[in-house]
Amino acid sequence: MTVEEVKNAIRNVPDFPIPGIQFKDITTALDKPECLKWMRDEMVRRYKNLGITQVVGIESRGFILAPAVAMEIGAGFVPIRKPNKLPAETVSVTYAKEYGEDVIQIHKDALDENDVVLIHDDILATGGSMAAAIELVKKLGVKKIYVNCLIELEGLPGRKVLSEAGAEVDCLMGIEVDE
Repeated sequence: MTVEEVKNAIRNVPDFPIPGIQFKDITTALDKPECLKWMRDEMVRRYKNLGITQVVGIESRGFILAPAVAMEIGAGFVPIRKPNKLPAETVSVTYAKEYGEDVIQIHKDALDENDVVLIHDDILATGGSMAAAIELVKKLGVKKIYVNCLIELEGLPGRKVLSEAGAEVDCLMGIEVDE
């Protein structure tokens, strides 16, 4: 399996969730065992020796690979969710995204100063949700944060936004916005 084969398995959905957005649908790659295995194995290869103690997945597509990678590298899994989805006391961040505003939350006691965290999501576009996730994780006082996305939409400002937030950004593949 090559990165090009995985890219070719990703479907474009025009005008979703609103007109003008070219949505990159990873489900057409996830339903192919060889693509799913390549994505998991590549993330494990990149992060297995960095002392990561918790892998944080952003709702909802960040939940797909984050737990599998966490198990493979000997870390725990922590979800970042939309409001009113977590049962215990939470910390929240509100952020702007390309087609509106949103809020994400994490359990207040999910991470601490001893944790080395990998924050994972499927796609890096404008960087809004990942920057909010970084801010949220920083509020819990962790030791170090790594950031990973499966796909970086090239030509959008996501990487620059996250670099300015002090994040070390790594994506498995880059895809042009119009590809």
